[in-house]
Amino acid sequence: MNIFQLKVSFEEKDKEPVILPIAGGESVLEICLDNGIDLQHNCGGVCGCSTCHIYVTKGMDNIQEISDKEEDFIDRAVRPRIISRLGCQCVAESGDIEVLIPDQSEFLGH
Repeated sequence: MNIFQLKVSFEEKDKEPVILPIAGGESVLEICLDNGIDLQHNCGGVCGCSTCHIYVTKGMDNIQEISDKEEDFIDRAVRPRIISRLGCQCVAESGDIEVLIPDQSEFLGH
C-alpha cells in the first residue's frame, strides 16, 4: 500500500494547515474525519450531496477521475470552481494531494 501526503488548508482564517498521511484508495473525507477535521457530509459520503465540497489546489492528477454524478453535485455546491471536487470522491491514487476546505459555517450539521 502506498502512503502519500495530504495537505489540508482552510478558508477559515483561525485554522492552520495540517499535513496528514493518506494511503492509496482512501478519500479526503475519510482522512479528514479520522483526524478530527470537520468536513460536512450530509449524505454520509456516498456522492449524494455537495456538502463535502473541497478545492484541490495541487495533485489533481494523483486522484481518481471525476464522474458525471460527482460533476452534477459539484454544480450544486457553494462557489464551485474548476478545481472543485467532493471529498468523498477525492480518492488518492498516485501521489501527494493539497486541498482547501471552504468555510463550513454555512452548513447546519450533518
